[in-house]
Amino acid sequence: MNRLVPLVGLALVGCKASAPTPEVAVTRPTYALNAADEALLDSVQHRAFEFFRHESDSATGLVRDRTQPWSPASIAATGFGLSAWAVGAERGWMTRDEAVHRTLAALRFFAASDQTGARTGTHGFYYHFLSMDRGERMWNSELSTVDTALLLLGARFAAQYFDRDDPAEREIGTLTDSLTNRVRWDWATLPEQGEFGGSISLGWSPEKGFIPIGWVGYNEGLLVYVLAAGSAHPPPVAAYERWLSFYKWREPSPGLGHVAFGPMFGHQYPQVWLDLRGRPDRYLRERGLDYFENSRRATLVQRGYAMTNPGGWAGYDSLTWGLTACDGPGDTTINGKKYWGYDARGTSGPDQSHDDGTIAPTAALGSVVFAPEIVVPTVRAMVERYGKRGLWGPYGLRDAFNPTADWIDRDYLGIDQGPIVLMIENLRTGLVWRRTMRDSVVQRGLRQLGFSEVP
Repeated sequence: MNRLVPLVGLALVGCKASAPTPEVAVTRPTYALNAADEALLDSVQHRAFEFFRHESDSATGLVRDRTQPWSPASIAATGFGLSAWAVGAERGWMTRDEAVHRTLAALRFFAASDQTGARTGTHGFYYHFLSMDRGERMWNSELSTVDTALLLLGARFAAQYFDRDDPAEREIGTLTDSLTNRVRWDWATLPEQGEFGGSISLGWSPEKGFIPIGWVGYNEGLLVYVLAAGSAHPPPVAAYERWLSFYKWREPSPGLGHVAFGPMFGHQYPQVWLDLRGRPDRYLRERGLDYFENSRRATLVQRGYAMTNPGGWAGYDSLTWGLTACDGPGDTTINGKKYWGYDARGTSGPDQSHDDGTIAPTAALGSVVFAPEIVVPTVRAMVERYGKRGLWGPYGLRDAFNPTADWIDRDYLGIDQGPIVLMIENLRTGLVWRRTMRDSVVQRGLRQLGFSEVP
């Protein structure tokens, strides 16, 4: 895969001089896809892409949260859609004109949307769930900082991809910059006092104000800080130090030490767009690895957990694994086993697990760039073992299944289909990484947070 434009790291405000740090080991998997692998991944990726073609509104550009007629739009799913349409155009699954039309519909909607807090959002942020037709707040959902970031990163990749010198594609770039620069990340930063003081709040609602919990500790919020630091109204740089101060380092076995977060989506979402190979921040530089290697290790830990199977769940083995946020059989007990509905399942080691036997294909597929040598065989096994039983459908692998409960989900979720489309593309061509990493907002954000290039 191509090396990208070098980024010069800037020191974090308030950091003290320290002793020399270890060399950073940069992982670049060399797994070669054969013809059968390519055919499998192409089929999985294409079907997942079709979710974004068919589960979106032609007028607003909003993407449905899940495949249910009652489902509202999710602004995070819309962010994944903005990127998926570009990938579809690149692969010939959608004409470039259609992809541009859909992208402009979404960006124009958000640009013209109500920003008083009454219907769609305020201060550049948007409510988590919006009605598909009118784009108005649903379910009294929160104005979400991380979902707004997912929306904007999806748009920023699209703006880098649609770079032809014609009015429509120029408008994509103009609207993306306008939407990015009106977000008041400083407004969403919590006051200095308190446990989460100085960090960016999870969200806001007109009924309760800011959620008093901030983005701290390792999770998908990494992309919030990179985008915020590169934007027109960033939070104080010290907010990232607050984020880092909550990190938890775990070593479940020799050679697999990593910053812990149980559900796989936290290891995957930021690196859908950000190529962090050889670009550590201060924390990981001191530990001799980067976030790509950190996510690779988390992936290996998840597979190892399934092979050990301390919970005794049916189906778990080296080819059936993957815990993340997903649907489940429901809050019920069957044959003495307790199950959950939608939940953030995960593990960072046998003694740090949240598991009810439910496996999500996106947990493995979203890690295909980190460990293709174990993910590709796993995907093939899932299709072969469970595909004809209902796991394989019009949009590819469904959201989740639980062999112990003899349950297979009927739904697809946009926030799970998105990483499948985009991470497979990164493995095959590096397209999403390559275009996103040339974006000025992303480059500036990484510099401001002290991410530095390793030769």
